[in-house]
This record gives sequence, structure tokens and C-alpha cells, in this order.
Amino acid sequence: MTSVSGNVGIAFVGCGYVADLYQATLANWPQLLSLRGVYDLDSARQQQFAKHYALKEFDSIEAVLADPGVEIVVNLTPPDQHYAVTKQCLEAGRHVYSEKPLALDFGEARHLVELAGKQKRHVVSAPSSFLGTAAQTLYQAVRSGERGKPRLIYAEMDDGMVHRIGYENWRTSSGAYWPAENEFKTGCTLEHAGYALTWMVGMFGPVRRLVSFASCLIPDKGTHTPPDYSTPDFTVACLEFDHGLVARLTNSILAPHDHQFRIICEDGVLSLDETWNFSSSVRSFPIPTTRLRRGAKKLLGLDFSRRINPERPRGISTAKRGYPMDFTLGIAEMAVAVRNGSTPRLAGEFSLHITEVSLAIQHPEIFGVEYFPATAPAAVEPMTAL
Repeated sequence: MTSVSGNVGIAFVGCGYVADLYQATLANWPQLLSLRGVYDLDSARQQQFAKHYALKEFDSIEAVLADPGVEIVVNLTPPDQHYAVTKQCLEAGRHVYSEKPLALDFGEARHLVELAGKQKRHVVSAPSSFLGTAAQTLYQAVRSGERGKPRLIYAEMDDGMVHRIGYENWRTSSGAYWPAENEFKTGCTLEHAGYALTWMVGMFGPVRRLVSFASCLIPDKGTHTPPDYSTPDFTVACLEFDHGLVARLTNSILAPHDHQFRIICEDGVLSLDETWNFSSSVRSFPIPTTRLRRGAKKLLGLDFSRRINPERPRGISTAKRGYPMDFTLGIAEMAVAVRNGSTPRLAGEFSLHITEVSLAIQHPEIFGVEYFPATAPAAVEPMTAL
């Protein structure tokens, strides 16, 4: 582990469904992160969460910010509160790690990044799965030229017909229910596109141009349908990067569950089946260059692929209702950067770019069917062991 002088104090603002996912994976970083307490506008929800985990409660966000031991505020509020909460925390001189997106408005998201710069503080937005074992193994395979030059990426973020698969029973250990109405209102693109986008931008740099299609195909989601609901439940975007690389990204809560991530290279394919699993196997597929090999693939399913073993496999604690991801990894990486006086890998312009592109994909009626992002972060340095 990187040498850090003393635990870094954090506080959760927001004690809803996602807070349990962070609390469960906080156990992965006992020597680095110290949870000073929690706060939620809903006092009953705060008390339920704090009592279940035996945590200190703050009676206001001002009390959170008055605690000198809180260096990083973890913003786990609903998306429509992200901007106001993060802004207040930055103005109080705190670093902020926010759930996605940074804000629901690109101008507000940009203001947060500018404010962080003025305050000499960092703001980072989830997801941080790119820092995990599966993504870093894939990144290493790309850098080593495992299958030659990347040309095309296919990424899927499809979750099935969520409104018909019993989400009413989705409940965390502390008793929080999945916030269906808020999820439907925010939209699957803003909630989930960031996973695939963070991997793409982390490996290959900024999206230079995108073309998007978005539609709300099932406007009646049942009991928890938001008022005046029109948020797209399906989007597809084509993205252009530097050096001729092109990607196709789908997001939906309609198509059958599929979280594949495939990089088609000049000499084959690099692939994994589940971007929400830090232990997902990365496989390298050669091009079937002979009729015999093509036939073996078509008739027998033989692809002659091999598994690429991770350089630094790491066992992690995960939440019961969450995928096997370390939700606090991004906070831990941020804490190390804060202590070392460096910049977190996903900070500032990077998180802003992911927010901008996600918003543009979901809202072609605002940004245009064809859009050229204004932000342009560099690719991310590979992870080292924390």
C-alpha cells in the first residue's frame, strides 16, 4: 500500500440505496479511509442507516463541514441535488467525491470543476470501475499490443426490463429500497453510460465527436413512473476518438442484460463479459484467418481464445445487493492523491468530460444529434497498487 500518513477522514452525505454499496466496500480500505459520520436530509433514513452500521450522525451539512477531520465529502444524494451539495462542500474547502453525474446540467458541472480549481480542491465523479482489476488488465493488454492496433469498440450497458423484474423487492442491508422513480427520471444513460465511457476515455483519451439517438420506448413504467415521464430508456451513440478509433455504446432498461465490452483490434479481439465485475475475465481472441478455424468457430464454438491473467488480482468485500465492484476504490485513490499532493486520476476535466458526453448522448434534442465535446482530458495513467 502507498505510504499515507494517517487515515483520511470522509463523510457520507446521503444515506439512500447507494450508500450501502459504499459502506459495504469501505471495509476494503481500513488503513486508508475513516468514516467520520453520515448525514441525510431525511432524518428517518439517516437514523436507519446510522443505527444499522453504528455510525455517527451529523445533524446538518453545516455540521459535516464544521468537522475538521472530514477531508473528503462523499456526495451520495440524488442526482438533482449533486450540484448544490458539491458546490457547498467545495466552497467550504473540502474535496468531493460525487456519485454520477457531477450535475444534471453541463454548465453547472463545469462550474463545479472551475470552483474546485479556484479552491485548490479536487472533485471526482463516479464511476471508478476503470481503476479496478478487470479494466486495468484490459488496459495493459491494449498498451502491450496484445491484438494490435484498436479500431472499434462495442460496449453494451443494457439491463433488461427493469420495471418488470421485481425491483419493488430490491432492498439493501440497512433497509433502503431501490429509488425507482428517481432512477427512471434520471435515466439509464446518465446512470450507466459512465461505466463504459470511463473505460474508453481512460484508455484512449477524449471523445472528439458523437452521434446519438435517444428514445423513451415504454413511457408507462407502472406504479413508480415519474410525472411527465419522457426520459430515454434507450440510447445508442457512435463515438469518435483520436487515431481513427470508433466506438458504439448502447444503454437501455429494455434489452436483455448485457454489459459486454469488446475492443476489436487489427489482429483480433479483447473482450470481457461484465464491466460491473472487478474480477471479470479478460480474453484475447485471434482472428480466424483460415476456413478451418472459421468453421470451428461456427460449428463447434471454438474461438481459440486465451484468458489474460491480471497482474495484481485483489480480493474485495462487496455489498449483498451490489455487483462485485469496490465502490470506495475511487475514494481511496483520491485519498492517496490528496495525501501525496498529486491529482486523482479521474478528477476535474476527466469527470467533466464523462458528464458532458453522457448528457449529450441522453439529450440530442439539447446538444444536437451530432455533437463535438468541448472538454478534452488526457488518457489516464495506469493504476499502481494502493
